[in-house]
Amino acid sequence: MEKLRMGVLGCSAHYALRVGVALKSSLLVEPYAVASRNAAKAGEYAEFWNFAVAYDSYEKLLADPQVDFVYCPLPNHLHGEYIKKAADAGKPILCEKPLGLTARDAADAAEYCRKKGVLVMEAFMYRFHPQWIRAAEIVKSGELGKVLITQGIFTYNNTDPANIRNISAYGGGGILDIGCYMVSTARLLQGAEPQGVICKLLRDPSSRVDILAGALLDFGEGRSSSFTVGTQIFPRQKVTALGTGGCLTVELPFNMYGDYPGRVSVSTAVGERLVETEIADQYLLEFDAFAEAIINKTGAPIPVSDGIANMAVLDALFASANSGKWEPVQKF
Repeated sequence: MEKLRMGVLGCSAHYALRVGVALKSSLLVEPYAVASRNAAKAGEYAEFWNFAVAYDSYEKLLADPQVDFVYCPLPNHLHGEYIKKAADAGKPILCEKPLGLTARDAADAAEYCRKKGVLVMEAFMYRFHPQWIRAAEIVKSGELGKVLITQGIFTYNNTDPANIRNISAYGGGGILDIGCYMVSTARLLQGAEPQGVICKLLRDPSSRVDILAGALLDFGEGRSSSFTVGTQIFPRQKVTALGTGGCLTVELPFNMYGDYPGRVSVSTAVGERLVETEIADQYLLEFDAFAEAIINKTGAPIPVSDGIANMAVLDALFASANSGKWEPVQKF
């Protein structure tokens, strides 16, 4: 089978750090073209990462008939625009989270793709890792009883004012960058959508992006999720689900190594065990799953409706931080 030729929008540090090496093992995806608004930068990036073609504009890449699908790791404020431009070009697009700056943005982009008949998916790579597939299976099996509480923490330390995560106009800040993972895992483990949220934020005095946030999500019937995210603090990540019959913890839930087994600790009345899953690269699995959907003309492995629902919770978190009160999660 011929590989699908992928076009990448932007000379992404994320692609270089986590995706480029993983895709060298793909049997389905060929990194074919990369685009930057800086021609020299695109050329150097293409040479280093073995892209056949380099473009000095995103639009030129989208116009290339050889590009089978597009990967968008651009700054958050450009996601909605380039999802639509990819749809105009008839190209499926795998877009980094979040799909837009608001749930309305995400819903508009998704509807635009639907009308154009173009596949779009939000790039939540963790969902493809065997450790998360196994964690979800354990919850669904009922081994933990009824899950009542999920808790999570995700932090890193980035004080560079030039980094896109620290630029408010680019959609920077912790909630959009990593709070989205906390919300996504809570929704996955609870198997439901939160009804309301309350959130407190600390903003950087210079950039005004949120650098520390604590939130509580109400899933109804006594079920809740609490989490902390921070972007200028010691790095830490962990997710726990606690039910009436047991609990589980995903020890390294998001920045999982591609050469190390996943680890899920499980405790029940029977005893405690450490579930180790096979070594796998979650980015390779994600890109291959998206490519398979294109080849087989099926729906996205993660439906775009999931991304819209996730963004609606992030909207409510910002609304609560502004109002100081519980805020409902809107339906889209």
